[in-house]
Amino acid sequence: MSSLRLFAVSFLFFVYGCATVPEQPSNSKPLNNAAILTKPFAKNFAKGGQDSLSPDVLFMLLTAELAGQRGQYDIAMEGYLEAAKRVKDPRLTERAAMIAMYMKDSNKTNEAVALWLKQDPANLTARKLSALSALKARDKTKSVEQLSLLLNNDPAGFEKTLFEIVSALEKEGDAAFIYEVTEELAIRRPQQASVYFIQSLLAADMRNQSLAESKIAQALRLQPDWDKALILQAQMVMFSGDHKRAETLLRNASIKYPDNEKYKKLLAQVLIKESKYDEAVEVYEALAASNPNDAESRFSLGLVQLQLDHDGKAEDIFKELLEDPEWRNQSNFYLGKIEEKRSNTEKAVGWFDRVTDGPLEFEAAITSISLLAKDKEFAQARARADLLPEKFPKQKSRIVLIEAELYSQQKQYDKAFDLLTKELLNSPDQEDLLYSRALMADRMGRLDVMEDDLKKILTKSPDNVEALNALGYGLADKTSRYADSESYLIRALRLKPDEAVILDSYGWLKYKMGNFTVAESYLRRAFEKQPENEIAAHLAEVLWAQGKKEEAKKIYDKAVEESPDDTYLINFKVKFLQLETGR
Repeated sequence: MSSLRLFAVSFLFFVYGCATVPEQPSNSKPLNNAAILTKPFAKNFAKGGQDSLSPDVLFMLLTAELAGQRGQYDIAMEGYLEAAKRVKDPRLTERAAMIAMYMKDSNKTNEAVALWLKQDPANLTARKLSALSALKARDKTKSVEQLSLLLNNDPAGFEKTLFEIVSALEKEGDAAFIYEVTEELAIRRPQQASVYFIQSLLAADMRNQSLAESKIAQALRLQPDWDKALILQAQMVMFSGDHKRAETLLRNASIKYPDNEKYKKLLAQVLIKESKYDEAVEVYEALAASNPNDAESRFSLGLVQLQLDHDGKAEDIFKELLEDPEWRNQSNFYLGKIEEKRSNTEKAVGWFDRVTDGPLEFEAAITSISLLAKDKEFAQARARADLLPEKFPKQKSRIVLIEAELYSQQKQYDKAFDLLTKELLNSPDQEDLLYSRALMADRMGRLDVMEDDLKKILTKSPDNVEALNALGYGLADKTSRYADSESYLIRALRLKPDEAVILDSYGWLKYKMGNFTVAESYLRRAFEKQPENEIAAHLAEVLWAQGKKEEAKKIYDKAVEESPDDTYLINFKVKFLQLETGR
């Protein structure tokens, strides 16, 4: 994915939704308007003052329209273009040009656009198409000429027009050439801030951070109060990882322009990135207080309160937002997450079931299944899982993973393995499926499959930490290939040196190699970060092996009190405590 697309999506709200000056009306139409292919045209055209159409021209139009409805776009385009030449009406030429562009026929597009501009030289849509065509053809002179004319004819809408053209060319992947064209344009019009703004986006697409920042700085020198440029500058700095500088820029902008909420909202996001949650709360509370109708800020405040474990405050906010249809589904979801944290499955599932639309609907559905399975309500979980394929057909791979996990939790590893294997026939390189099957293979004792699947992931994604850790741990736990295991786990530790599961894996490896002191050190670090049952069992075993039996029992007793059916803890009991009792 190109970074231009990333910027276009990430900045959609903050950049193109935050102009303080209302957009000027324009007579241009969006590029790639496919709707024109199916709209009825010929009869309306004849009624619109063209009653003197000759029979042959009217026949051309009706034939072209019928061809368009049947998907015969080449015939439709030729018919409209020929009729346009005879009638000299730009509406016909526009239709021919749009169809030619939809067909990606550059020669016919150029022919139709040239005729269109001849008939209607001031038409901005035709001018846009001409500029787009010149850029696609890498004709620098014509590109600069057409963009200059667009700038002259529509200075207020030029920024939006240029962004639209660049977005239409995104798949071409030729940001460097477009940048050259805009550089020539900047030389001709050095006082046009919007050119530097677009250049900044293009430089970001070329992975040239310093150039991107210098161009947005140029735009701001010309228009110091331009909020879109200020926000773009701050976001570029934020994406580069310099959150402190981004925070400074946004704090200064918030002080200078206290009525512009966009700066404060982005400042709150930066503070969250810096884990300054209390400060983010202050910003969102101020926004909500100044504008009680700002549901977005109230919702964000709820999320930050949840991050701070202020579940009661978050709950109050989300319940208030249930009255707002736009935020109801999101609020239901997070009310469910709060009850999940409280281990109240019934209430959590009730909230999740109220999420009936939007991007969180699927997440709510699968979280309910996961919670029911955790409570060993497998029949309910299975019934819900059976409804997923029809309701969420685009989530097939994830649904298979959910079904496999249900089998796994019931220790039906062979069924999970077969299900994953079947899905891998359709998606042989899907890493989540490979990883899940590797885990099933490990539980079935099929170490060859486990190793093959994880190595396949690492061939494609050598820095996949989960695969590195799983392969390293599997080799340490099930084989004596300790050198191979260590090579994978060291790579994983370099990537995530503080990850509890990796520290646990490495500590377990060192235990298997007989280095109890190092093993204990790593396992203690892992247990402090994440006191889960498997790590507790590993640490208890290493302590036991060193004669620290009382501490080992203490760790075991606390863990088994919370999870009496955990496999790792049961294994520890059988391996050590029962033997001790037997003696």
